[in-house]
Amino acid sequence: MPTLSDLAKRHTVLTGADVEWLHALVSDWQLIADLSFADLILWAPVRDGNGWLAIAQMRPTTGPTAVHDDVVGLRIRASQRPLLEAALAQRRVCREGDPDWTTGVPVRSETIPVTRDGQVIAVIERSTNLNSARTPSRLEMTYLRGADDLARMVAEGTFPFPGEESILTRSPRVGDGLLRLGRAGRVRYASPNALSAYRRLGLTADLVGSELGPVTARLCAPDEPMDDSLMVVATGRRPRETEVEGNGSVVQLRAIPLVVGGSRTGALILVRDVTELRRRERELLSKDATIREIHHRVKNNLQTVAALLRLQARRLSEPEARAALEEAVRRVGSIAVVHETLSLTPDEVVDFDDIAGRVVMMAVEVSAPELGVTPQLTGTFGRLPSAVATPLAMVLTELLQNALQHGLGQDVPARASAPQAADGSDPPGSPGRESLQVTARRRPGKLTVMVADSGVGLPEGFDLNSTTSLGLQIVRTLVVAELGGTLEITDRPGGGTLVVVDLPVDTAAPLAPSADGPGAG
Repeated sequence: MPTLSDLAKRHTVLTGADVEWLHALVSDWQLIADLSFADLILWAPVRDGNGWLAIAQMRPTTGPTAVHDDVVGLRIRASQRPLLEAALAQRRVCREGDPDWTTGVPVRSETIPVTRDGQVIAVIERSTNLNSARTPSRLEMTYLRGADDLARMVAEGTFPFPGEESILTRSPRVGDGLLRLGRAGRVRYASPNALSAYRRLGLTADLVGSELGPVTARLCAPDEPMDDSLMVVATGRRPRETEVEGNGSVVQLRAIPLVVGGSRTGALILVRDVTELRRRERELLSKDATIREIHHRVKNNLQTVAALLRLQARRLSEPEARAALEEAVRRVGSIAVVHETLSLTPDEVVDFDDIAGRVVMMAVEVSAPELGVTPQLTGTFGRLPSAVATPLAMVLTELLQNALQHGLGQDVPARASAPQAADGSDPPGSPGRESLQVTARRRPGKLTVMVADSGVGLPEGFDLNSTTSLGLQIVRTLVVAELGGTLEITDRPGGGTLVVVDLPVDTAAPLAPSADGPGAG
């Protein structure tokens, strides 16, 4: 479905500032729909001036819908909605006309001009299903009066609030609780849900008739610092949000000042009891902190194990035994890198590009520093869950170690003895020209990792399934059995070895910002 911005750009003459104003409006017009018990459709004049285009739609959560179909993208002639033309020309809320029975249900339509900087840029059609019409209760009358005030503010260009940044992160809704304040900040009406929320804060008296600001301030927990925005919100003078904590409960407040005809008439205060939500958030934060601490301790323990193995290796005189311990140090170190990264993140998903860079440098420093090879790392691994990141780090470590020691390392003596060219430069195939490349290609649902070296290549008759190399056996087990991927080792065109690892990855794990290179995208 096309977005508001797309429709406005293709079919209307709305400017960028107009579209931003409409975005601000539709981000908060659920409030108007719920207070009105009505559907809202945002219409914009089409570019040729002969019709209207529906660019946004909202249904109420407080009553039955009057518009069952999705109409976004629908274009109509001007004659089909005369009230739209009237609102545009007269710059006022238009309520004329009898209910429409076209669908078999009585629907009352009204139009509200959307004004920005003194110009009408669009029109809201408000459609109310009258099928369940009855004498409204005091709560419903309060809702409707609030809706009418907001409609007039939209027509006057004072709603959404100019110059105010949107702070609507899980804001209270109309049904959560509603207070209506007068000009002096006294409560004229309190819905049952709003009154219940204040009861949980410790209120014993009635809210109606009291000044909300002082009452709310007295309910705050004495050991908690008072939010500077509390009085501003509780008096309804600025469109802000805040939270009040007291008596073991947490209540969220959102103020919507009502300024009609240039005069402040009061405010609507949306109220929501978020005690359970905040308790769960604190539990999650505590759990996340505990998990990060566990990863940190695991990393420290692994580094201790690696240090002990390194000390033991220095005391051995047998080269094979020393090499075996050094390989164990490298493997333990690659797992420690993953746990160190996990200890710094709030979830069990890590940016593997950072891990890959560290694993590559660690492999060179530990395995074959005398080669002087600087591996090239290109492409994007993206973000991976820890269940994939840990074995993949070991796989990458083993492949790099194998390339350095058994691919590039085996060719060093022959290349080092090669004569220099006549101009004194290194001949082709000299150590200075050796290469080791790691390439990652991340696509939806799949990750491909390629490790290519310019070394001696595979031995004659090489068979991955029958190899006795412990490193390659580890790689095959991790890739195929644990990660459910495929492993292919072949001769590299032009000399050397090419290893290709294909892994299925969870498409829900987001990609990291892609960089230029073969793996980008």
